[in-house]
Amino acid sequence: MAAEVLRVADLGAGALAHLLARFGLELVAVAPAATIPGSYWGESEAGLVGSRLFARPDTPVHSVLHEAAHYVCMDPARRAGLDRDAGGDDPEEAAVCYLQVLLAGELRDVGAARLMADMDAWGYSFRLGSTRAWYEGDAADARAWLERHALVAADGRVTGRTRA
Repeated sequence: MAAEVLRVADLGAGALAHLLARFGLELVAVAPAATIPGSYWGESEAGLVGSRLFARPDTPVHSVLHEAAHYVCMDPARRAGLDRDAGGDDPEEAAVCYLQVLLAGELRDVGAARLMADMDAWGYSFRLGSTRAWYEGDAADARAWLERHALVAADGRVTGRTRA
């Protein structure tokens, strides 16, 4: 893979597993080169099946956080039947991207700035040209969505809840 981004192997699974457990997600290690169950994009991308998030050592950290944010943001009915495709609409997808940046800020060895750079390197695209420009200048609707669903507090802290 051409993009140099943080991978699960760079962090170790412990910090990620601890963060995901706050939301009732279990991080499941997949052997190198094995197919990742529940991966929407395939290759090294993280996968979701129910409350299990699958990742290999070469899975990008941004992918793990993105799939975790999908789990947090989806409604209970979709969460109950989750197998690979998180679904959702455009406002929810924006909220997922915003939340993954916040989650990165809770990982000592990642941080929001590194995650945003990794998202850009991987090919995420935003109207303003970069993840940081979107996050700082065009993501008020995403944050409002997260606050409306009690996933982020008014002070910007992640609440540790999933969407009700």
